[in-house]
Amino acid sequence: MSQLYNAFTLFLSLLIEAFPFLLLGVLLSSILLLLIDEERLIKILPKNPFLGALAGSCIGFLFPVCECGNVPVARRLLMQGIPTSAAIGFLLAAPTINPVVIWSTWVAFRGQPEIVVFRIVFSLSIAVFMGCVFSVEKDSRPLLQPFLAQRVTRLRHQISKRNLSTQEGFRQDSLTLLQSGTFLLDKPGKPLSIEAMAETAIASSTNSTPDSTKRFKLVLDNVVQELRELGGMLILGSSIAACLQVFVPREMILDLGQGTISSIIAMMLLAAIVSICSTVDSFFALSFASTFTTSSLLAFLVFGPMIDIKAIGLMFSIFKPRMLIYLFVLIAQLTFILALYHSYFF
Repeated sequence: MSQLYNAFTLFLSLLIEAFPFLLLGVLLSSILLLLIDEERLIKILPKNPFLGALAGSCIGFLFPVCECGNVPVARRLLMQGIPTSAAIGFLLAAPTINPVVIWSTWVAFRGQPEIVVFRIVFSLSIAVFMGCVFSVEKDSRPLLQPFLAQRVTRLRHQISKRNLSTQEGFRQDSLTLLQSGTFLLDKPGKPLSIEAMAETAIASSTNSTPDSTKRFKLVLDNVVQELRELGGMLILGSSIAACLQVFVPREMILDLGQGTISSIIAMMLLAAIVSICSTVDSFFALSFASTFTTSSLLAFLVFGPMIDIKAIGLMFSIFKPRMLIYLFVLIAQLTFILALYHSYFF
């Protein structure tokens, strides 16, 4: 009975820790929906897979979100049609390549600044490499969950419809446009034109709410819809992570920390099971500094923000299971190779 109590306590702690960052990511995704011109964003990003993945990875520095907040932002970017390499790069690098995490790592390992440098370099290298790998798939829809792929299809249909009407000389504002602040998906999946709705409301009643108020309500609707979809996955991932922490003896993992290879594997497993937020995982890893090697600590700091039970649960709202298996296997291999390289040459 005490184990169930401990599992429930851990579940609540994980949920309370992660939810604010998930909310921040949802708010950012809603802001992107209204303020960013999709076509302009696509034109700005490099077409080269390597440069696109690098640019997407560095976007995380502008949006300080952890592995809970980056998922809704990455999902919004994919829906807007940015290259797959840039979206994957952002999804994997944002939890580490942001000022908050870099600062917290520096504070925790002030006496070992090389850990901060290698964490940034290794995380950025893995994110860019994974972005290049998945850039082979030019159309991201085969990688996405069916309901998300349908949304992407609707968005692209709106773009092609607008381009066709523009070429034929029709007035651009006569269509439901996919522009900054003009388009939103309704719950049944039908497109809504914000300006058209506002004009209809104003024409029907002089007491109608202002356009700015209407936009704000639509943003709130999007926030509610995102939280409803992602919140369930966060609860599922947090519950699994809590159960693993309670019912899998941590001594089984700590006993592996004596050898070079086994310590790296142990800390990667610990990172996936504990599912601690990337903003504070440095202080958690610091408690193992006297027991584990520096390379294994790096493996924990690099692998955890990219792949943990909580993050996998959220990623299920974007990708198909086969895609997640590819991500998990490739990232685990790359993290192990880089940590092993560090142990032998540094």
